[in-house]
Amino acid sequence: MSIDDKAIPGINNELISRSAEERIAWAWKEFGTGLVLSTSFGLQSGVMLDLTLRVSSEIPVIFVDTGYLFPETYQYANRLQEKLSFKSHFYSAKMSPAYQEESFGKLWEQGKEGMKKYNFINKKEPMERALQELGATAWLSGLRRTQSEDRGKRPFIEKQDNVIKIYPILDWDDRKTYKHLPDNKIPYHPLEGMGYSSLGDYHSTEKYDPSKSSDVSRHGGHGRECGLHLDLPEGLDFSV
Repeated sequence: MSIDDKAIPGINNELISRSAEERIAWAWKEFGTGLVLSTSFGLQSGVMLDLTLRVSSEIPVIFVDTGYLFPETYQYANRLQEKLSFKSHFYSAKMSPAYQEESFGKLWEQGKEGMKKYNFINKKEPMERALQELGATAWLSGLRRTQSEDRGKRPFIEKQDNVIKIYPILDWDDRKTYKHLPDNKIPYHPLEGMGYSSLGDYHSTEKYDPSKSSDVSRHGGHGRECGLHLDLPEGLDFSV
């Protein structure tokens, strides 16, 4: 199903009063097999996985692996898949991490533009490929308004690159999010309680510093967004 752009504000208003699970159920009813969920297997990923798979185990789960995740994240990925009885659709860059470093150097050490290029190659392009190959028309994501300044302005539903995006737990605060895991017997990430506010690649993720914005703890201090939830960067050379 496709949704007219003019209908999105009205749908957003309808979703405000619904629970997270009701928002997912609405998306499943509207988009059916065109609906997918993305996961990073990060600190709070168990919440969206649990809520979504309750609605339907047929909703594909996309996992984009950069090859630079914390070892504990891979452990958590296996543990959650076993616990919740699902298998993710695994996607990664067309170039291996070793070949990227040989070709471009360590992009995450090359400033903001280097980080953009790194995120496009390792996150944005694989995710776009996943959406295309799975025939996705709608995408569930666990973004929350309290996570960053940019996310604080988002509606529950929007269109990005011709795909409808739905954020079922957008209005959840940290307490409600973390409490959902033990309340529903979902295990915590092994690095929970180790000082991280969020997790990404080990080379560009820092522990939370209360004297600084949480945005600086990710992507080498260049902001929380990796590009998955932003427009494609322009003027960058992504060729080998």
